[in-house]
Amino acid sequence: MIQINNLQKKYNDITVLDIQQLNIPDNESFGLVGNNGAGKTTLFRLLLDLLRADQGSASINGIAVATDESWKHFTGSFLDQGFLIDFLSPEEFFEFTGKIKGMSHDDVSSFLLGMEEFFNGEVLGKKKLIRNFSMGNQQKIGIAAAFMGNPKVVVLDEPFNSLDPSTQIRLKQLIKQKKSEAATTFLISSHDLNHLAEVCDRVVVLEEGKIVHDLHSDSDTLASLESYFAV
Repeated sequence: MIQINNLQKKYNDITVLDIQQLNIPDNESFGLVGNNGAGKTTLFRLLLDLLRADQGSASINGIAVATDESWKHFTGSFLDQGFLIDFLSPEEFFEFTGKIKGMSHDDVSSFLLGMEEFFNGEVLGKKKLIRNFSMGNQQKIGIAAAFMGNPKVVVLDEPFNSLDPSTQIRLKQLIKQKKSEAATTFLISSHDLNHLAEVCDRVVVLEEGKIVHDLHSDSDTLASLESYFAV
């Protein structure tokens, strides 16, 4: 599904990302972890064509992301609050996003009904703009929008940030549900090793822009990650 070859990004002649090869198959929950500045967000921004690579290529379902936009029709993402339109209400934002995804008003209503447990009564019907919600509820809105239109691929950068413990559990359940029922491929970055080990089939460790570990999840994954970062 996702192929990365010789992908490099530099700032002021300093290489911040250098991945020779990375393949992520369909229906895999792929976790990305690394200390601050390791290149996680840079990789996701290159994959979503929000940055231009200095060298190499990235493709989704055989489509080169830098030259063909058709991959956007089946890819959902939420990297940060910049993905929100904060002068809209959540309802307006979901209607706008739904139209982009080719969803009717009824489709959007049905989708939001299915998100009620995740929202926990804290998002819809509040009669206020997105910018006036807490960071945690803004996070919920952005994550939910990434799931609209039944995407084949969902990219989430630090999705557990700002979420209370109950919502973190609901998000993990939602990821597992979408992966099982809709065969969704997930790319998830997080500083929380426990969450990644729990929801991801595979965890890649980045250090100074390079892959230093590529672990297929098993009962020892969390311990292996903790051991690596404890050094």
